[in-house]
Amino acid sequence: MAEVEGSEEVERRNLKRMSTVAYRGYKREPSKRVFVNRSLMLERVRFYGFDMDYTLAMYKSPEYETLGFDLIRDAIVTIGYPDAIKEFKYDPTFPIRGLWFDMEYGNIIKADPYGNILVCVHGFKFLKLHDLHKIYPNRFVQRDEQRFRIFNTLYDLPIIYLLACLVDFFSNHTDYTRVFNAYSSMDNGVRSGDITMTWHSIYQDVMSAVSVVHDKNGPLKGETMKNLEKYVIKDERLPVLLDRMRAHGSKVFLATNSGYQYTNKVMSYMLNDKREWTTYFDYIVVDAKKPLFFEEGTILRQVDKETGALKLGAHTGPIQSGQIYSGGSISVFHELMKIYDQEVLYVGDHIFGDILKTKKVRGWRTFLVVPELAQELLVWTKKKTLFEKLEDLDVQIGEMYRHLDSESETKPDISNINRLIKETTHEMDMAYGILGSVFRSGSRHTFFASQIMRFADLYAASMDNLLHYPFCYVFRAPNMLMPHESTVDHEDVLEFESKGMVLRSREMREDSQEERRKRLERTQSIVPNLYAPTPRQFTQLTDDDSPESTETELVDAK
Repeated sequence: MAEVEGSEEVERRNLKRMSTVAYRGYKREPSKRVFVNRSLMLERVRFYGFDMDYTLAMYKSPEYETLGFDLIRDAIVTIGYPDAIKEFKYDPTFPIRGLWFDMEYGNIIKADPYGNILVCVHGFKFLKLHDLHKIYPNRFVQRDEQRFRIFNTLYDLPIIYLLACLVDFFSNHTDYTRVFNAYSSMDNGVRSGDITMTWHSIYQDVMSAVSVVHDKNGPLKGETMKNLEKYVIKDERLPVLLDRMRAHGSKVFLATNSGYQYTNKVMSYMLNDKREWTTYFDYIVVDAKKPLFFEEGTILRQVDKETGALKLGAHTGPIQSGQIYSGGSISVFHELMKIYDQEVLYVGDHIFGDILKTKKVRGWRTFLVVPELAQELLVWTKKKTLFEKLEDLDVQIGEMYRHLDSESETKPDISNINRLIKETTHEMDMAYGILGSVFRSGSRHTFFASQIMRFADLYAASMDNLLHYPFCYVFRAPNMLMPHESTVDHEDVLEFESKGMVLRSREMREDSQEERRKRLERTQSIVPNLYAPTPRQFTQLTDDDSPESTETELVDAK
């Protein structure tokens, strides 16, 4: 009987899933979509701001990450690390954004939004549950900047993989002995003779090499400028989009951390086919030093376009279209450009440097570029049966507990279903790469996914996806359902047994003649209102509201 009921429930859920899809209405092709966390009316955007690297200028993958990895790896060797490390080659299937590096134990962690560990790897060795419990007793880590480094940018991918290579190399090489922490069964470094290296010191060496390689006069930018065609994607849609934005009456500005020489070289390659690249923007800021730009900032100076040199003194006059500026701050930018915060849509790839700060400090609307979405959507659609299998396994567990309550003494054996869930989750994860999806592990979201949902109003695989929407478009966020809403059908009949439960009435109360009469009798009372009157018009604030609309639409409930 249980098997029949289980199969009927599975079929009912499948039919419900199909009917839900049927009522979703028109959607653009997934590859052309812009996805919405918070609603945004595009016609209210008067300023479009852009980062350059990995936003306007998309780099070819894995060629660009391989270049970064090779340069950092070689820089490590030049400061004394073994020559054998040069044998490592970049593996694009390993690193993903949003990973945490434990500088004390050398572990790379994939965490959920709350710090619960989803995956933990030491070098190339994935830690099993019993090992994990010895290091992290609750399988939980807290965000401690002194101990954990969170890698959120695409520039970080080679760094993550190099750290994994180094930890694996020193943990397994016969010339090195692992040094264990007195309070843990996990090593915190290695020793060879009189030389001791902690994972923290190795991390510091790597980041020192990164600073040299990524310097504005460093080898990464130098090699990129020599081989723009090899490393930079030239997209003919970019100038079309920028021109359409300005034709619609919006201002377009560029705010990049890259220096003028590099910015000029890259943007010329991408936009100079028909005219000078600077004519596509109303305002241009290089060396912005984000996220410092969104706080106290630096001195705003004008750049000499012929030499790239900075002109003497701070620029205090109005910002001129066609000129290039260096540094500055968001406060100065606002003052000189007469910007209202909610009128800006800023597009970038860096959650902390571009998105989080603009959202927290100024309340700008934000658009996050997530190139990984192309692969994520491909797996999401191609491996549909695996996701459905997970849902059906959850249904089977529910069926096994269906007729049990607090009187039941028998415990259902769900070990086989749990095994199938683990196997299916693993198969799903491996379809994305060695460390799984950027956004999930099985049915659980990652920390990186939660950051996107929290700080990015919009996100897409490419900013060029905006070409597929009119500038009067209303991006509407999907309904955000809590578990008691997403798992309860509207047609369910509710019967509450608890006598202590109070069902509070939320229905609108009509002012009766009797109530009006009582109010007249209370004219001598010093109490202004005995209860809150029922609003007669819309009172909820939405993402679509502007200061002008709220002044006219919000209702004084009196």
